[in-house]
Amino acid sequence: MSTSDHPNQTEHRTQNDEPGTCPECGGALTADRKHAETQCADCGLVVEEAAIDRGPEWRNFDESQHSGRSRVGPPTTKTRHDDGLSTTIDWRNRDANGNALSPSKRQRMHRLRTWNERFRTRDARERGLKQALGEIDRMGSALGLPEHVRETASIIHRRAVEENLLPGRSLESISAACLYAAARQGDVPRSLEEVTAVSRVARNDVARSYRYLLRELSLEVEPNRPEEYVGRFASQLDLESAIEYRARDLLEGARADGIDVGKSPVSLAAAAVYAAALLAEADVTQDDVATVTDVSEVTVRKRYRELLRADDDCPL
Repeated sequence: MSTSDHPNQTEHRTQNDEPGTCPECGGALTADRKHAETQCADCGLVVEEAAIDRGPEWRNFDESQHSGRSRVGPPTTKTRHDDGLSTTIDWRNRDANGNALSPSKRQRMHRLRTWNERFRTRDARERGLKQALGEIDRMGSALGLPEHVRETASIIHRRAVEENLLPGRSLESISAACLYAAARQGDVPRSLEEVTAVSRVARNDVARSYRYLLRELSLEVEPNRPEEYVGRFASQLDLESAIEYRARDLLEGARADGIDVGKSPVSLAAAAVYAAALLAEADVTQDDVATVTDVSEVTVRKRYRELLRADDDCPL
């Protein structure tokens, strides 16, 4: 039973908004803040429902923010040089109603944007960090990496800045190396060739910076497993799930026979996908696999024959 529209409902609330007495039995009223209701403790009558919670809407996103709670704003993020706490002025010259600004107001907004950008970075170190994190976000978006991988890459780059590891190395190579390491740590690896393709530096520079970060920051990165690439390659080739499962079985057999030792996980994944498609009589050529995986046809052909010989159910 609910009496949310009871004519005397306001009479049962005291001046300090505390529960009063029940209009039916005279019992004490209790406030159930979890369900936003005020009900009688004796008869269970609901005197008020859908009550407004007047308490502070603390935004706690993790344990580290518990001591510095705030009532407004998005969660902080390490993908921004200022942790996402600064103000951003929209680039569109329109007001809140979507109407175009007058020429004088457009000129004023342009000046505000200019000064806002100047205030967001206090020194050369922050300007470099802003540029590096922007590169990480750009490359992560091009590679289709999730937000948590970009966050990890940003944290790795911040550690490199704190350890003063950037002097003598290009900012782009360090940023690409941070993203490559974060992708491997997040179990969504991308090959070095894929990272190099979206970066502005050569492959050797990215590889050299990656090894440098591993050594200086003592990063714990496990070796890539070919299985981590199979799902993405099969999806890009539009293959059925049964072929993907067969490819994983081929890789397990190769690991049991020690065929995977000393071989590139990307080439093994590409060969496993092609071999599984070949066994399923799917319309996939070596050229298709080589184009998607960025592995040469010669390598694909050599690896897939090794996988098929290790498979007991293979007719070869």
